[in-house]
Amino acid sequence: MKLHLPNSAFLGNINPFLRAFNSSAPNKLEITANKRWISVHPVVLSMIAALALTIKTSNIHCEKLEAASKHYMERMNLFKFLNIKSDIEITEHEPAGRFVPLTQITNSNELTKFITEMIPLLHLEPKQAEPIRYIVSELVRNVLEHSQSEYSAVLCAQYYKKSNTIRIGIADTGVGIKATINNAYNTKTHLEAIRLALMPGITGTTRREGGTEFNAGAGLFFIRSIAKVNRDFFMIYSGDAMYKLLKSTSGKHIELHGDPFKDRHSKGEDYPYWKGTVVGVDISLDATKEFSLLLDLIQETYIKTVRERKKERYRRRARFI
Repeated sequence: MKLHLPNSAFLGNINPFLRAFNSSAPNKLEITANKRWISVHPVVLSMIAALALTIKTSNIHCEKLEAASKHYMERMNLFKFLNIKSDIEITEHEPAGRFVPLTQITNSNELTKFITEMIPLLHLEPKQAEPIRYIVSELVRNVLEHSQSEYSAVLCAQYYKKSNTIRIGIADTGVGIKATINNAYNTKTHLEAIRLALMPGITGTTRREGGTEFNAGAGLFFIRSIAKVNRDFFMIYSGDAMYKLLKSTSGKHIELHGDPFKDRHSKGEDYPYWKGTVVGVDISLDATKEFSLLLDLIQETYIKTVRERKKERYRRRARFI
């Protein structure tokens, strides 16, 4: 496999980075980088770290980084996951309020510990912290419960002062969304599976409308909705398919849709194959609303969508009576 660290790869322009990913030779990993500058979304680092965990150290090659931003890669624990000595000397400043380095989470106790340590580091107000706490919890929970990955979840986060935005990336190398959804639904493509995974009331655990009492199939829908309300990017990549929620136009009334394809988005199902799932999300802290009010809006959409799906199923059955 081959990955190139470009001079810029954030959710808004991540498509070229994903398309340049070479997924052949899965037992090897080769990493190259821009010579002058590297500025990437945390999801890029999470992808590289997740792949590195699956490969023998002797089969991992990372060219010597020359860009001044190489110190950032060292501080974010990238070389630690690659198990490569970088020879990059840095002065480790307290990360409080700036970033959460690459971290592997394999169980719920580690997740609780990670969130407990993460929130104070980011120096957020309670109304800002709660959506982020929820997003991280749901993303990792999905991996732990559904991915069947031997290496579980790898994630990291970065705060960007200029835009007052927190960017979060998580990746796993498990079975992928299609395999999970197909436990209860018969999807033919990875994009179709992603679409279902982003809809409320859909879960690979059961075909029961609205999911179950313990797994309502709402986690990814809630995260997509939080990004939509805050007019932020959200991206999910699995198999050969990628879906990206685009920023909503400012000044217009925000309307939540149960179907992700009704939102302003881009998508494709001709991407290099990713064995597992990758999720990236941006959260603009200036735009973050009171979480209780946000949940009311999301819940309204959730109930409406599930109710409409039940009616549609009833109509289809009635035709054959």
